[in-house]
Amino acid sequence: MEWAFKEFDELELRELYELLKLRASVFVVEQDCSYQDLDGKDYQATHLLGYQKDKLIAYSRIFRSGANGKKYAMIGRIITQKQNRRKGIGFNLVKKSIGFCKNYYGNETIKISAQVYLKKFYSQCGFVEKGKSYLEDGIPHCAMYLNHT
Repeated sequence: MEWAFKEFDELELRELYELLKLRASVFVVEQDCSYQDLDGKDYQATHLLGYQKDKLIAYSRIFRSGANGKKYAMIGRIITQKQNRRKGIGFNLVKKSIGFCKNYYGNETIKISAQVYLKKFYSQCGFVEKGKSYLEDGIPHCAMYLNHT
C-alpha cells in the first residue's frame, strides 16, 4: 500500500475524481443512500489516499478542531473499496488518520460519526462510544471519541 496525505489544493484532478468516485460507489450506490456527499467541507480537510497498484482503494478526510465550527479533530468519510475489505486495510487507514491527528494536532480528542454496525471495528481502533445513536442520512450512527490523554 502507498499512502498520501494531501490538502484540497494539492489534489490532482484525477485524484479528486477517483476519491469522489470511491465515496459515491460505497456511500451512495452500495449503501443505497441518497445524500449530498459534496458538502463544501472538502476544502478544509486533509485527504488521506490509500493506493494499491496505483488504484485508490482506501480514503478518509481529516479536520483539525475548529474546522466547520467543531470543537474536536474529526475523521470522516472513512472508506475501503468493497473488494478490499477484511484485509486490514481499513484498520491501517484509521490508524494512519489517527497518527496524522497526533502529529499535527497534538493530544486533541478525535471524534468520528460511526455507522452503528461498525462500532466494534472502531472500538478496536481505540474509539469509545458516547451518547445515543442517531440517524444520519437514514443510516444509524453513533458518536465515538478517541482521547490521547
